[in-house]
Amino acid sequence: MPLELELCPGRWVGGQHPCFIIAEIGQNHQGDLEVAKRMIRTAKECGADCAKFQKSELEFKFNRKALERPYTSKHSWGKTYGEHKRHLEFSHDQYRELQRYAEEIGIFFTASGMDEMAVEFLHELNVPFFKVGSGDTNNFPYLEKTAKKGRPMVISSGMQSMDTMKQVYQIVKPLNPNFCFLQCTSAYPLQPEDANLRVITEYQKLFPDIPIGYSGHETGIAISVAAVALGAKVLERHITLDKTWKGSDHSASLEPGELAELVRSVRLVEKALGSPTKQLLPCEMACNEKLGKSVVAKVKIPEGTILTLDMLTVKVSEPKGYLPEDIFNLVGKKVLVTIEEDDTILEESVENHGKKIKS
Repeated sequence: MPLELELCPGRWVGGQHPCFIIAEIGQNHQGDLEVAKRMIRTAKECGADCAKFQKSELEFKFNRKALERPYTSKHSWGKTYGEHKRHLEFSHDQYRELQRYAEEIGIFFTASGMDEMAVEFLHELNVPFFKVGSGDTNNFPYLEKTAKKGRPMVISSGMQSMDTMKQVYQIVKPLNPNFCFLQCTSAYPLQPEDANLRVITEYQKLFPDIPIGYSGHETGIAISVAAVALGAKVLERHITLDKTWKGSDHSASLEPGELAELVRSVRLVEKALGSPTKQLLPCEMACNEKLGKSVVAKVKIPEGTILTLDMLTVKVSEPKGYLPEDIFNLVGKKVLVTIEEDDTILEESVENHGKKIKS
């Protein structure tokens, strides 16, 4: 059984706990605090467990030349990449305001710390867990420092190899056992053939003591629902209020109606997964009473006859008698009364019927 961990206060993941659904707002707020609040409320109203942002301290994430390079994309919010990123980056006070708002409406709040100084700020902000984005998964010094903070961790694995993920496990596990891996492919939007959901089951084999989840960038919800059916215990999807807005992430994000449908579908699948025990269920009794079959006489069987298989067949019959799977147990037993062709073989008509194997 995968490790169960308390990802947020009172909210456990792994084992038989419900999938933890993260609504990734990221920077789809367009740099507007009120839009960000609307998105937090949308995440709450649609049934997500957590609203998540992305926090960077730009001078620690990018070098000077990277910030100064021209940025002429149709998605740009400035002439240089630095101007673009600064437009989309909330201040510490704004983050505190967003955190208070999330607390007021009752949804967990966190952010991906995109560099070490951002992690320091989020630790000070007392977020319930750290999200490590795919771009930092192989940044081992960053991972070590983040793990040592002691908060639960959700670690995405986009752009990484299995060998790298094994190294990540070996680095993080001794420092902080409360973490999970998310299968992820870093393409926006993600094509179905690149989702590679089977990595989820491979992670489950290789890392049986941590929960495994999925971070998706595909369009629609079907692949994410399938991930949950495969056992994903944490599910992250980007959200937007409008896919046509400026910004490269919007096309790979879910609008409110899609997010709500995703949550409904995940909860439905969780119910449908049910129990691994295979047995006749109470809900099947009506069908079983109507169509359940019994062993009947294929020919007339005189009293005292020793039963052979060619004397018996299986039909829907009245009254009920031996179950079909007991037909071989009847072979070699003596009948105590004459049984007419097509009649049910009843327990009291067969010698030693009390020894019949029950199913």
